[in-house]
Amino acid sequence: MPLQFDMPLPELYKYTGRNPRPDDFDAFWDQSLAELSAVDPQVELMPADFQCASAECFDLYFTGIGGARIHAKLLHPRQAVEPHPAVLMFHGYYGNAGDWVSKLAYTSQGFTVAALDCRGQGGSSQDIGGVNGWTLRGHIVRGLADGPEHLLFRQVYLDTAQLARIVSRMKQVDPKRIGATGGSQGGGLTLACAALAPEIRRAAPIFPFLCDYRRTWEIDLAENAYEELRDYFRKFDPLHQREEEIFTRLGYIDVQFLCPRIKAEVLMTVGLMDKICPPSTQFAAYNKIRSQKSLLLYPDYGHEDVPGNQDRLFAFLSAL
Repeated sequence: MPLQFDMPLPELYKYTGRNPRPDDFDAFWDQSLAELSAVDPQVELMPADFQCASAECFDLYFTGIGGARIHAKLLHPRQAVEPHPAVLMFHGYYGNAGDWVSKLAYTSQGFTVAALDCRGQGGSSQDIGGVNGWTLRGHIVRGLADGPEHLLFRQVYLDTAQLARIVSRMKQVDPKRIGATGGSQGGGLTLACAALAPEIRRAAPIFPFLCDYRRTWEIDLAENAYEELRDYFRKFDPLHQREEEIFTRLGYIDVQFLCPRIKAEVLMTVGLMDKICPPSTQFAAYNKIRSQKSLLLYPDYGHEDVPGNQDRLFAFLSAL
């Protein structure tokens, strides 16, 4: 195994994270879920422009926290036993739900597929704004100047839970056979969704983002996807006089602290050469998962497509 730039593998399996955890973290998320339960999702389905012989395709819209209208691509297999399994898909940072064609392997397996467009990113979901301060560079810090309830990723995490609730109630879907998957930001959202939505029974996150922010900053990898952390300190706290306060507030949206809530079986992909989402940050989350779990560990790969990995995850989720 090559020399690791981050930590030796035995240390990774023991690592528990560096970012501070807010004292009221559990109460904060319990209250957030209660707030979500009070939202009428007002689900709307519209036939999509894209259609094919194997799947019915829809644009799904629902209401999330704050009244934002959220979009997802929804595909039902045309010929499948009902109720059948479903998989939720979450995209990478700044991206969108992706092409319809990329979902057809799962519909051909008899799955309903729902792929979320994260609010404020590259898809069709609504970003209602309403925060003070900086909105130029990155969603991790969006709302940081206000209370933790205004952090944008709080809203996005709750959107994933709302989508899971909606899909689980569809007459075509077996509510006991729902999975989730995604890479990078999508990997972090897969873990967040599994933590906040007990409907998720299998989760397949790929090199998850949004974990252990302070660790990324401390090892000088607050660049690329995490660049906004460095930029925020440079612009708003250049002396780091509020460092503990800032990282503690970010702790409310640190996926590692949600992971103990997960009940689903988890198969996580980690590349040990990942300099976008450092392996230690991913292990901080993995090591807190208490449910059945396993790793696909790639020593020579970073934050990139890994040959054969999607096939392995497809087999894992197909066992729902």
